[in-house]
Amino acid sequence: MTKNAREIIFIIDDDESVRRSLSLFLTASDYQVQPLASSEEYLAREAHEGTGCLILDVHLDGKSGLELQKELLNMNSHLPIVFITGQGNIPMSVNALKKGAVNFLEKPFSEDELLQSISEALALSQKLKTEKAEIEKCQILMDTLTPREKQILNLVITGMLNKQIAGELNIAEHTVKLHRHSICEKLGVKSVPEIIRISDKAGILLGK
Repeated sequence: MTKNAREIIFIIDDDESVRRSLSLFLTASDYQVQPLASSEEYLAREAHEGTGCLILDVHLDGKSGLELQKELLNMNSHLPIVFITGQGNIPMSVNALKKGAVNFLEKPFSEDELLQSISEALALSQKLKTEKAEIEKCQILMDTLTPREKQILNLVITGMLNKQIAGELNIAEHTVKLHRHSICEKLGVKSVPEIIRISDKAGILLGK
């Protein structure tokens, strides 16, 4: 069965023989792969918008695998990491897993173990990508609101009633109702819980 063409397995290892053997194996397993020799080479390429994962060596020339993991976390990457290493230790592996790595495989690892880790990583990548798209959609919807609508929305999500909002902003209650109607129209919602859900996804803290 042909895999998703937008799904790429990035193999990042400074050992050419490792890159070649993993590339051959995963290509034979019907995955699309892209072998790279360094963290810097990966960061220099155009960002991959599809799903996928990184098979990442811990010890690399230049920026290490763990340093790349930290940088990708800061970039909010939706591509999970499967670490591979010939010189691992328990504290290192625990630290990597705590920061979201799917697995930490010590060379030599079994093909089944690698495939299972990749399968988990790709499922997680799809989940992260879907969540990221939903957050971006909610942020775009929020950007359609006027400053006054955002002000009223912030009060609505605290549970304040129209009359209370009118008193807080020193405007007519009817004006608040008009703004709330406009907010619901723009966000495509009909209830306060839906407004709260979109606000939360967009990163708006309750009542801020």
